[in-house]
Amino acid sequence: MPSYLLKIFIFVAVYPMQEQILILDFGSQYTQLIARRVRELNVYCEIHPYNHIGEISEGVKGVILSGSPASVRDPECPKIDLEQFIGKYPVLGVCYGAQYIAQNLGGKVAASDHREYGRSMLHIKNESRLLKGLSSPTQMWMSHADTIMDLPNNAELLAGTDSISNAAFRLKDSETYCIQFHPEVTHSTEGLKMLQNFVVDICGCKQDWNPDNFIHETVEQLKKQIGDDRVILGLSGGVDSSVAAALLHKAIGKNLYCIFIDNGLLRQNEFQEVLEAYKQMDLNVIGVDASQQFYDALLGLYDPELKRKAIGRVFVEVFDQESHKIDGAQWLAQGTIYPDVIESVSVKGPSATIKSHHNVGGLPEKMKMKIVEPLRSLFKDEVRRVGAALNIPKNILGRHPFPGPGLAIRIIDDITVEKVRILQQADAIYIETLRETGWYDKIWQAGAIFLPVKSVGVMGDERTYEYVIALRAVSSLDGMTADWVHIPYEILADISNKIINRVKGINRVVYDISSKPPATIEWE
Repeated sequence: MPSYLLKIFIFVAVYPMQEQILILDFGSQYTQLIARRVRELNVYCEIHPYNHIGEISEGVKGVILSGSPASVRDPECPKIDLEQFIGKYPVLGVCYGAQYIAQNLGGKVAASDHREYGRSMLHIKNESRLLKGLSSPTQMWMSHADTIMDLPNNAELLAGTDSISNAAFRLKDSETYCIQFHPEVTHSTEGLKMLQNFVVDICGCKQDWNPDNFIHETVEQLKKQIGDDRVILGLSGGVDSSVAAALLHKAIGKNLYCIFIDNGLLRQNEFQEVLEAYKQMDLNVIGVDASQQFYDALLGLYDPELKRKAIGRVFVEVFDQESHKIDGAQWLAQGTIYPDVIESVSVKGPSATIKSHHNVGGLPEKMKMKIVEPLRSLFKDEVRRVGAALNIPKNILGRHPFPGPGLAIRIIDDITVEKVRILQQADAIYIETLRETGWYDKIWQAGAIFLPVKSVGVMGDERTYEYVIALRAVSSLDGMTADWVHIPYEILADISNKIINRVKGINRVVYDISSKPPATIEWE
């Protein structure tokens, strides 16, 4: 496996002695949600691929085995050494994890005629620490084809459903619990309570992981890691890089050099506004206008991955050129957060690659610098909470997520200065109206999309044939899943009228009502 993939996937514990839950990922689409729910309980956790577990931190208090699209009946299914965990740590097997434990400890797993997908009512049969305080029946979310037919000899049945008998069990000789449902999804109405029973009552975690704790320990770790070296950080204007900059500034002060590059694909007037905000944060910031270089590199490109690669290449070139003006810089800082990693890398087991990400891969080899990523273990909402604790200005902290490639992947076409102008103006009207009506802060992410089609319209008794703008607005906690936002019709109508009347080149506006999954938040 390439070394950069190992770097991305093997999470070296930032805090070796920090109490934490270890989550082994067998490739389930829900693995990240398990981590989110554990974090909601103020308990730190890390996700490791099942086939790259690495050295287990001294602070591990319990282990969760995730689900998987694989079947334990397949000879090529993901495998681990259960003796490394069972009897040494409390263990919770979820779906595939439960079936793997059952299959390998003398039970029987088979394809079932009673497959369960969606909501099911769980009936508790025997009392246990895991299900303590839960109602019976209680609604849980099922997603499995295989079923545990026979339990291991040393197992006790805990719960079943109307369709399957062995929905939950425990091993009598260890704190090992197995469930064939997903407590991490919101459809499992008491799922969070069950996870709390496991991580707090069974594993004994103190629930002391919070923003202040994270800041203190991260700053101390950064001081030890970096020392008196100089660090370069590429600012994007977004929340992630801004919070990373604030953390690094708190740790190393003026030894942090920030570079903010205008790629010509930012929102309208964003470069100057954000640059000024950074200076007010007392950051050492260098602003670089490289718009034309990016436009030249994007000329004639339509494919979104080619756009990303072109933007990444030019960014490296410009960033490299500017970084050479800073003597003695040995570290490159990035605002990488956990969903960036998940969406960018795939090994046998964990989730498939959705799209390449501008923060992950490639840059270290080009610049020959060591990497520091203070936020790579955090989800987006956690980054915002850390930023608030660092007193980052609200106009930066409250900004919606914005893609690293900028408007290049919101123009579903080749990139020209004129198309960027049209989209910037339409987007500015959209965002401004959301702010004026109080909807901006109710939305996770909003933006306008330039579509590669023209439609017929009538303006002033004249026929027009102009472009179409799509509006996108979603609600989310961490960007892993998202629902479209029900903006009132009268507000959408006002936005549409303003865009069509004020932006030359647009005569039609549509609204995107797709959720993630199956759609992604961005169109490209």
